[in-house]
Amino acid sequence: MATPIDLHEVAEREHEARSRYPWRLKACASTACLSAGAGASMTAMEHAVEASDLALDVQLIPTGCMGLCSRGPLVRLLQRGGEETMYQNVTPDLGADIIRRHVRDGQIVDDSVLDEHIPFFDSQQRIVLANGGIINPDRIESYVAHGGYAALHKALTSMTPEDVLEQVRISGIRGRGGAGYPTGNKWTLLAAAPGDEKYLVANGDEGDPGAYMDRTVMEDDPHRLLEGMAIAAYATGASKAFIYVRAEYPRAVERLDRAIRVARRNRLLGRRILDTDFNLEIAVRIGAGAFVCGEETALMASIEGRRGTPQLRPPYPTERGLWGAPTMINNVETLANIPAIVNNGGEWFASIGTPNSTGTKVFALAGDLVNIGLIEVPMGTTLRHIVEDIGGGIPNGKSFKAAQTGGPSGGCIPADHLDTPVDYDSLRQLGSIMGSGGLIVMDEDVQMPDVAKFFMEFSMDESCGKCTPCRAGTVQMHGLLNRITDGSGTARDLRDLEHLCQVVRDTSLCGLGQSAPNPVVSTLHYFRHEYEALLAEREVVDA
Repeated sequence: MATPIDLHEVAEREHEARSRYPWRLKACASTACLSAGAGASMTAMEHAVEASDLALDVQLIPTGCMGLCSRGPLVRLLQRGGEETMYQNVTPDLGADIIRRHVRDGQIVDDSVLDEHIPFFDSQQRIVLANGGIINPDRIESYVAHGGYAALHKALTSMTPEDVLEQVRISGIRGRGGAGYPTGNKWTLLAAAPGDEKYLVANGDEGDPGAYMDRTVMEDDPHRLLEGMAIAAYATGASKAFIYVRAEYPRAVERLDRAIRVARRNRLLGRRILDTDFNLEIAVRIGAGAFVCGEETALMASIEGRRGTPQLRPPYPTERGLWGAPTMINNVETLANIPAIVNNGGEWFASIGTPNSTGTKVFALAGDLVNIGLIEVPMGTTLRHIVEDIGGGIPNGKSFKAAQTGGPSGGCIPADHLDTPVDYDSLRQLGSIMGSGGLIVMDEDVQMPDVAKFFMEFSMDESCGKCTPCRAGTVQMHGLLNRITDGSGTARDLRDLEHLCQVVRDTSLCGLGQSAPNPVVSTLHYFRHEYEALLAEREVVDA
């Protein structure tokens, strides 16, 4: 059996190695930046380093997401001694210029510098995304050098499982997948469940349009997820775990598989982890891309090799889950918070955010904004601050109309409520939900009935078809929305639409159908005049 990793020794070696370079260039190699040409830019910088004979002076480091995806590819250049410069929209030509002009000749390429002291960066508090743009995701040494696996070591060597459970309970963290169920309560249920075989599942299915928070964690900081899962398993008595990832995330699957192999080789997974009596095996399971498999009973069916359709509850997974054994399912972002909670204590985490929504939340900002990308802010941050300051406001001088939170299961929040704190309770009072963290901003030109139709079409396509209210109800609602938006709708269509929303919400089997009407209900509540205007146009034509 291999010798377990010496975390302190690895960190020291890594710090010593990087101190040899006068210049360190951290280039974003996340999916977003790669789609903008980061691979070619990185190659150009490598060639420029070789051509300038700077191989001993410059360390090139591919990193994960730095957050501001709309300005990518992003490159952060650090000079020994503390000076740091961030470059935006780095093309291959600009990448070569950074090496030749800035590194070799000491001339900053001013017109491409991005000020890091702007609200987008300064307003964030990064816990889950702390390593974004900092570490090389493919090197465990890089993760360890930035405190990685210290929390697992602390938990296994100086805390009992109940000690860990208590800190999670004190933290007040709630599930980041959307439901917001208290994580400490769920862990306590699994810990108390009878039986020698218990399972843990990290839900990385993430199907909301515009959402890529979990994908970024799995791709850019895979060891953080593994560490959080190991701590969760230790606290609850689980000995086998799965990471459920949708097939559309091949880069995440590749990174996680590699990270699991490396962690096992270093005795951070497998048998006698860190020379203790704790054992844990983790494996990746790939879903076929069905949105409904984000629902926990459908997810478990998929892992077992069956069709991913929901089941009635109870029994709940912590009572009877995978292969009949007690099972706990946590969202990826939830588990990625756990190392920081163990390192800093539950009270520290509870001091961030609001009393009922503690900690931070990662959001994927999309839509009509100047700044688009990933952010992490304390719970309770107002929607106005996110949109106008962090997001940079609405481009082209247009005004804010609405923000969609919670994806297909959420609702639209109008301008009148821009000062709403973004937390579980406040969003629910407005008829929306936190969801997994997708946040789509819309300007004055967007027609809200079209938005409702878009999300209804998504829910209709993703319905598993098991229950009639969801299978048939979403089709009927989509048909009514089509009639209304194309100008052929009537007042009766609008009444039928509202009635169907109530029926589908009250009678569907799982959360997909139960929440599918939410975008329609919220747009009808706040923007009813837009629906009525379309009906009025029909009445004028008929006259």
